[in-house]
Amino acid sequence: MKHFDAIIIGTGQAGPSLAAKLAGAGKKIAITERNLFGGTCVNTGCIPTKTLVASARAAYMARRASDFGVMIDGSITVDMKKVKARKDNLSGLSNTGLEKWLKNMKNCTVYEGHARFEASHTIRVGEEHLTAEKIFINVGGRALIPPWPGLENVNYLANSSMMAIDFLPEHLIIIGGSYIGLEFGQMYRRFGSKVTIVERGSRLIKREDEDVSEAIKDILENEGINIRLNAECIRIEKQEDNVRVGVNCEKGDQEVEGSHLLLAIGRRPNTDDLGLDSAGVELDKKGHIVVDDQLRTNVPGIWALGDCNGKGAFTHTSYNDHEIVAANLLENDPRRLSDRILAYGLYIDPPLGRAGMTEAQVRKSGRKALIGKRPMTMVGRASEKSETQGFMKILVDAETKEILGAAILGVGGDEVIHSVLDVMYAKKPWTVIQRAVHIHPTVSELIPTMLGELKPLE
Repeated sequence: MKHFDAIIIGTGQAGPSLAAKLAGAGKKIAITERNLFGGTCVNTGCIPTKTLVASARAAYMARRASDFGVMIDGSITVDMKKVKARKDNLSGLSNTGLEKWLKNMKNCTVYEGHARFEASHTIRVGEEHLTAEKIFINVGGRALIPPWPGLENVNYLANSSMMAIDFLPEHLIIIGGSYIGLEFGQMYRRFGSKVTIVERGSRLIKREDEDVSEAIKDILENEGINIRLNAECIRIEKQEDNVRVGVNCEKGDQEVEGSHLLLAIGRRPNTDDLGLDSAGVELDKKGHIVVDDQLRTNVPGIWALGDCNGKGAFTHTSYNDHEIVAANLLENDPRRLSDRILAYGLYIDPPLGRAGMTEAQVRKSGRKALIGKRPMTMVGRASEKSETQGFMKILVDAETKEILGAAILGVGGDEVIHSVLDVMYAKKPWTVIQRAVHIHPTVSELIPTMLGELKPLE
């Protein structure tokens, strides 16, 4: 039995940074990793997918070159092997850099293997038994694979296996009309594949407002992506070298046949093989570890951070989890999960930046609110770039004047949203932005203009 001050299970976005702070405070740390250092973001999520998005955008802009007076002789082709090599290089640099950093960290011992609880404060990694008063779980999540009829007979893809693709699918069928599915759908359409997105719901990304969903649908359909909604009875079957998906939609063909199938219907936490029952750690019905406002589980001395606690499922929320834990344990700074404002991006092109409440949530709350909305066609910077798809929208409390939420779907939306988010964290009135002098010409300069045109939310 080897004793440590703290054990961290997993090297996603929370674990390594927490290890560095604990080790820097003189604590003896053990950190375990059973697969790839860096977790989803580094290996199969943010870094590799946004690298692919950038390559896809380059192909898209090359085809549009004549719109800007730039003439390219010959056809535009995409070398998928080079695309993958670029992605692998950037992802690999992060993976190997993180591994090297951890293995050379003072007061930190790295164990490569699958960690399982054998008691509340004892874990086993291979033949090693480790114990600590404090244990931090940062095991992430993986693609949810549904028990659909026929699925076991086809070679389907998920977000992680898509990272191995170095060829262009002839016709990529994507089941799931949310963030992962939409990003892969647009990028592979831009690479040159025929793409069909199949969604069981009545609209794309149902957590967003209807106007956002509809605008995103228009953006994707304008690029030639076929979208099938209300696909209630999804069934899968192998058709020679292809795959056939039964969609049973109200309109259109009842089946879609393609060369490759990507499942993007959701994620599940990696908590089912950790021996959490031996530790007495409570899970919710979806397998997420139940935590309190400071990320503590029901078992004293055990915390859960990142995707496995169901409190964010983003790289930035996972990183913030480690900041909350470190502040409470090491800095005498009682930070809380409930202080965090929901914010995220959807990295289609143009991107969506989101912060706070949706319009639907504001309406449901019953509070008096004001709303401002401006199409990107009325944003000079967007017109100059010939990228006028989308719109921006903001909601404020009519009585307190605090900003309740915003959605910016358009060029630069993933960056512009932070000017709104920072004021929300400061709990300042919307007039702070409205009276600010922003740089011209930018997308951000229209935020004050939009705020000057607020109307009652009816």
